[in-house]
Amino acid sequence: MGRLPRIAGKEMVKLLERLGFRVARIHGSHHFMERGDQRTTVPVHGSRDLKIGTLRKILRDVGITPTEFENLWKT
Repeated sequence: MGRLPRIAGKEMVKLLERLGFRVARIHGSHHFMERGDQRTTVPVHGSRDLKIGTLRKILRDVGITPTEFENLWKT
């Protein structure tokens, strides 16, 4: 596994929507995403990239390994 790709919050929202998540609500710049009983929060601050710790937390919340994320992002 190499380094995780750095992506912006709005790109993460689009990726999660492709995986079946939906935006449950938006409060300020935070998008609350859900799919069944899985939930996560994605901060969307313009075109700024997500911090690596925030990205890893989102991946843990949705049950995706970093390697799976890299493969999803490339396609």
